[in-house]
Amino acid sequence: MTQYAEVRQVLFPWAPVVLGCGMLAYFLPAGEPSLAVLRLVWSCAAFGLLWGLFAPWSLRPLGWALALAAGGYGLAAWRTADVAAPVLPFRYYGPIEGRIVEIDSSYAGAMRLTLADVRLEDVAPDRRPARVRVSLHGPLPEVPPRPGQVVMTTGHLSPPNAPVEPGGFDFRRHAWFEGLGAVGYTRVPVVLWAEPAQLSFAERVYETRLKLSKAIRDRIAGQPGAFASAIITGDRAAIDRAHVEDLRGSNLAHLLAISGLHMGLLTGTVFLGLRSLMALWPWLALRVPVKKVAAVCALGAAVVYLFISGMSVATERAFIMVAMILVGVCFDRRALSLRSVAWAALLVLALRPEAVLGPGFQMSFAATTALVITYAHLRDVRWWRGIPKWAKGTASLLLSSAVAGAATAPIAAAHFNIVAHYGLIANLASVPVMGTLVMPGALVALAGVPLGLEGVGLFAMEVGIRWILWVAGTVAGLEGAVGHVVRPMPVVLPLIVLGALVVGLLPWRARWAGLAPVVLALGLWTQSDRPELLISDTGGLLGVMTEQGRALSKGRGDGFAARNWLENDGDGVAQDVAAARAGIEAGKGAVSVALGPYRVIQLRGKTGAAQFLEACAAADLVVANTRLPRSTGACESIDAWDLRRTGALAVSVTEDGLQVVRAKSAEEQRMWTGAARATTPGRLARAPGAEPTR
Repeated sequence: MTQYAEVRQVLFPWAPVVLGCGMLAYFLPAGEPSLAVLRLVWSCAAFGLLWGLFAPWSLRPLGWALALAAGGYGLAAWRTADVAAPVLPFRYYGPIEGRIVEIDSSYAGAMRLTLADVRLEDVAPDRRPARVRVSLHGPLPEVPPRPGQVVMTTGHLSPPNAPVEPGGFDFRRHAWFEGLGAVGYTRVPVVLWAEPAQLSFAERVYETRLKLSKAIRDRIAGQPGAFASAIITGDRAAIDRAHVEDLRGSNLAHLLAISGLHMGLLTGTVFLGLRSLMALWPWLALRVPVKKVAAVCALGAAVVYLFISGMSVATERAFIMVAMILVGVCFDRRALSLRSVAWAALLVLALRPEAVLGPGFQMSFAATTALVITYAHLRDVRWWRGIPKWAKGTASLLLSSAVAGAATAPIAAAHFNIVAHYGLIANLASVPVMGTLVMPGALVALAGVPLGLEGVGLFAMEVGIRWILWVAGTVAGLEGAVGHVVRPMPVVLPLIVLGALVVGLLPWRARWAGLAPVVLALGLWTQSDRPELLISDTGGLLGVMTEQGRALSKGRGDGFAARNWLENDGDGVAQDVAAARAGIEAGKGAVSVALGPYRVIQLRGKTGAAQFLEACAAADLVVANTRLPRSTGACESIDAWDLRRTGALAVSVTEDGLQVVRAKSAEEQRMWTGAARATTPGRLARAPGAEPTR
């Protein structure tokens, strides 16, 4: 191997890292790049490409790095513009008509319909969202909804929600790439307007998925049937919340998401099964490359599974990785190597640049990369080669679970604020059953449908799933099974990922330098601060930090905001428990909170609004969930109309007074957030990214 080839082999796994950094450089700033900036970026990408092709070989990596970083930035900008669709700029109540393209359920269990070809009363066609999602809080339709049906109802719609706190998860960006221009609900019946005249291919596939999901639940009763439906068709609507929480608390929630594990188990079963069957026929095995034939058949099975499982982002990512491995087998390349993982990551990012921000992409490739590096290292370790064959399977299972868990744990903790302390035990008890009973049973059931022999596979699935659900409930119910961590500051996770990549990808002598950013990140994580006071975007919920944790102003209502605040605090209590904490003084139509020398009063409804002048005289800041009179100058006030513009607020005490930071920053001018709103003057201290009240 030439010196250039050795350098290329070491540096190529860094290609998706550099591409992803370029994409992050586009997504993270507060403003959209100008046309001049985009021209410069694409010029840099072209220059870097030429440099990488024609410069002296020792300088070519710099050119490729420039091309990848600039190309990543440009691809993210192109993708954002390519999916552009109108977003409803105001709150709407009235008739809603559209064609059903998706049916699912909300976190609370309500049926949701995603509608395309939307029509809204008195809304011009160029302002209508391409898609809206409506939750059915009233009576369910008399006729079960089907893809392609045109339905009508009367309901509320609003733009996708801003973060529940400044710096939190931005649903507006997620909805932008999903094509959702409005979300809402209806309390009146949904009326069937027209049956589908002719279903598109995608609608036919989706209808087949729904029928298959119902057939599975009809044959496997209860929650095992709901679990089986989820892992085959991606339909999680029938799984109750208690079982979902058990799966999360035992670190088994990944078994529900159709990802690399499911795709790998399915294609692995097809590959090994077909190869073994063909090898039993000597005449065929001597004349046909059975390994390659099995790989092609496994790839076909992966394509079918991709379609019937819903083609979610996670499933597409898993399919690409499996396809890379199987294509490598067909061309006599190593089935799984860092190069194949890097190619898969490059392809995923090129198709969906927004995936770089998601925990699914990060955890999937973190686990895969860690496993490939670990087993590549073990090939040269004498004690590993000396393990007897009968024990190596068990040892591999233990090691794989430990390595994958360690690689994904910090990412999961940073995104979801929980740590499953006994997750390794639960995975060791469940993943083998998933691989030996559940997924092979699913394959047998699907293959046996034409012959009416699906019962054998479904029975095997039910037995395995009942075991998995029992393990999840048992482990999650252990004392101390779930730990909660505070939401880290934004720089923490990138530092951890950078350090891990240095440890895993650089040559042996240099890799220990990666420990420095990891240690720094963990130190910064312990210093992460939470806002002293949070105010929901409705003005109906306050949360103040106390010695016992965050105290909430009410035990019900604004549950999504309350749950996210407590999770980000690293606090696992329920909303009603947080509402019982001391720190908030409740009165008729008002609650009062002390922040150091300052006082914040929340007014509720008409009763509270009538107390405005009295509250204004006693408080430094007044917040209301209704319309308030204009401030008299005695205090600062924020009412429901202000909160529509600012979104959720975080309030803290500084030397200059109360500082208010809003979720909808005035400096944000991204395509998914809409135009920036004008700021209003005030006497509250303003810091960078903070917005004073009136």
